[in-house]
Amino acid sequence: MKFLGNILATVIGIFVFIMIFFFGVILIGAIFGGDDIVSAKSDSVIELNLKEIKNDYAGKYKDPWVTKFSGGKEIGLTDVINAIEAAKTDDKIKGISILNDESSLGLAQYKDLRNALESFKKSGKFVWAYANTYSQKEYYLNSVANTVYLNPAGDLDFKGLSSEVMFFKDFQDKSGIHMEVIRHGKYKSAVEPFLENKMSDANREQITALLNSLWTTISTDISKSRNIPLPKLNEIANGLLARTPEMAKEQHLVDIVAYEDVYHNAIKKALKVKEDEDYNKISISDYTQNNITTALADTSSDQIAIIYAQGEITGGEGDVNTIGEGSMRRSLQEARKNDDVKAIVLRIDSPGGSALTSDLIWREIEITKKVKPVVVSMGNYAASGGYYIACNANKIFAENNTITGSIGVFGVLPNFSPLANKLGINSEQVKTHENAPNYSPFVPVDEKFKAFTLEGVERIYNTFVTHVAEGRKMTFEQVDAIAQGRVWSGTEALKLGLVDKIGGLNDAVAEAAKIAKIKKYSTQNYPEYDKTLNDLFSGLPFAQSKEAFIKEEIGEENYKLLEQVKRFQKLKGVQTILPYGLNIY
Repeated sequence: MKFLGNILATVIGIFVFIMIFFFGVILIGAIFGGDDIVSAKSDSVIELNLKEIKNDYAGKYKDPWVTKFSGGKEIGLTDVINAIEAAKTDDKIKGISILNDESSLGLAQYKDLRNALESFKKSGKFVWAYANTYSQKEYYLNSVANTVYLNPAGDLDFKGLSSEVMFFKDFQDKSGIHMEVIRHGKYKSAVEPFLENKMSDANREQITALLNSLWTTISTDISKSRNIPLPKLNEIANGLLARTPEMAKEQHLVDIVAYEDVYHNAIKKALKVKEDEDYNKISISDYTQNNITTALADTSSDQIAIIYAQGEITGGEGDVNTIGEGSMRRSLQEARKNDDVKAIVLRIDSPGGSALTSDLIWREIEITKKVKPVVVSMGNYAASGGYYIACNANKIFAENNTITGSIGVFGVLPNFSPLANKLGINSEQVKTHENAPNYSPFVPVDEKFKAFTLEGVERIYNTFVTHVAEGRKMTFEQVDAIAQGRVWSGTEALKLGLVDKIGGLNDAVAEAAKIAKIKKYSTQNYPEYDKTLNDLFSGLPFAQSKEAFIKEEIGEENYKLLEQVKRFQKLKGVQTILPYGLNIY
């Protein structure tokens, strides 16, 4: 036993040493890591690769140590767009090269970026694009270029939009795991997969309308950039007439089919650089970091606060990927009390989430707009709870392809009683009063409990619709008619009165300045997250080994299915969330 104890002590000692060494390396790197900023040289080209850009806002932290350990150099899409704007008048920058761009950004974010690149082209500088393959979303962005290259062995995906919804009713019947659903809104189809084996007519109607609206925006932008009539683009998509590089060139979706070295030689020629020499390049990350540093020195006494609300609304502090009442309410309060801040822009990219947290944020906006104007800018999503926190702003901006609306409420209660019966498990409750027991997933749902829960859902739905009606200056009946959980594109939302104008973040900032009656101003980004080192380390790879292992064993697609089921099991309280996960291909 002593021998085994010595072995165990040795193993533990080695493990502790490795952990101390690991964190020691991180600590030394965080403290002494270089903060060198790469500057652009004369006749430089910005290489635009957005692989590492995941959000509009990269976030910042109250604790400087957390900033150090997090790398401190992450940038958001807003920073990138501001840098492209600065590059228009930078004599050192001659053009932008979109090179093998892969990104997890959404369509509305691409729209914002596309607009920035269009503006950059108008300055007389070039935008060129090269890729080995173009996904449909990537081509939407890359089609803005003056010249589009494609690898001879590559391909271009151009076939229209589709969405897939999985249904779990049979799975529930076979497994004995049921999701008890209580909802308001005939279009609130987040829970439909647990109730049916196929898509309802109402759900098919709204998804079809949404996809058609999004496709109209995408194809219209491509039509303008490539000078191809819309009917012709639809013909190409229907017939897959651009499925090979040669066919894509024949249909004028790309200009040149060539390898990457030919692409770079063409840029050299445009810059009058010799073939045996390299031309000056700077990555968009380095150029953006440089621009951020320069912008920090250029401040004005008048400020516009930009508060970013990104991800699902979950409660708590929140971070760059989730919206919590802690950071959101604190940001609104700080901006409201700061005399230098003259107006506030709330940038929302959220499918919704907790109804309670949404209401807490809504209330803070209601208080704030009595002191200073609040303008909302919608990103990819501002749906359900995301729209809840937008509806009382002074003005609301959306992109044409923003997904919004989804004004509806539902509750989900996992119930395992059929499975328990199959396994021979019996659960019984003892109570002092009629309604004393809490909900138990091992007991069939009591009809009284279901009625009380539905009453809560209806109350929150009525509150939601009332807030929208008051914020948008509509009647309850008018909102109810376009609510019912249905989702709309930004284009449709404008017609319905759910938003005021079509435009991006910069348009919203300009409107906020106009309302505040200021002409010269700087912007200040919020939130500043109150995170500890423990919070930061919890996201390191070794803390996620279980998920990584499961993903490796069962595959990416099966893991996504498992995560979707787990997500619904974890939902607590009444939810105002987008009806479904929408992956656009």
